[in-house]
Amino acid sequence: MNPGFDPNTIEALKAELKSLNQPYKLIPDQENSDEYVNFYFLGMYEGKEVIYDAALYTLRLHHSSEVYELAEHEAAKKFPDFNGIRYEEDENGNLLPLTSEEEEVGWFITEIIMEIEEEETVKVQEFVDLDTHHDYGIGLDAALNVEFIDDAVIRKFVQEFNDDTLILDDTLYTFQSEEEDV
Repeated sequence: MNPGFDPNTIEALKAELKSLNQPYKLIPDQENSDEYVNFYFLGMYEGKEVIYDAALYTLRLHHSSEVYELAEHEAAKKFPDFNGIRYEEDENGNLLPLTSEEEEVGWFITEIIMEIEEEETVKVQEFVDLDTHHDYGIGLDAALNVEFIDDAVIRKFVQEFNDDTLILDDTLYTFQSEEEDV
């Protein structure tokens, strides 16, 4: 049985949320950032209380991910032996240099990303996807057109999702990579 549907697990989370005075519980994850957060919250599904295992991210991050995936696909077509670039560290934690092949693929991917962004090939919109075959409760992926994900954004999302008042923006957006200061 899926523990996210188990009444005992639900009651334990309910008690924990009450003690935290929060409508959600962050899942410790090194990938959590100001653009992506993984958390649990309680809600209803088909008339039953359930735990949602949610991944909430910014639309900008979703766009970047889609662009990179498309660029990797193009690289795989051009470089038949390509199966991802793997960064390795030496015993001091310093990154080891890439092979010349990996560097060539990296530059190709960078060029493709710039081309995709310039031509605005990839367009994204806000969404919520549910996975009812998730291993813990119901999986929920959502992207919102916000600058960052913080406590207020998560609280608002949980409230509107549970009240069935969440309105998603169906406008198609495209983003440009931000120049990083060196």
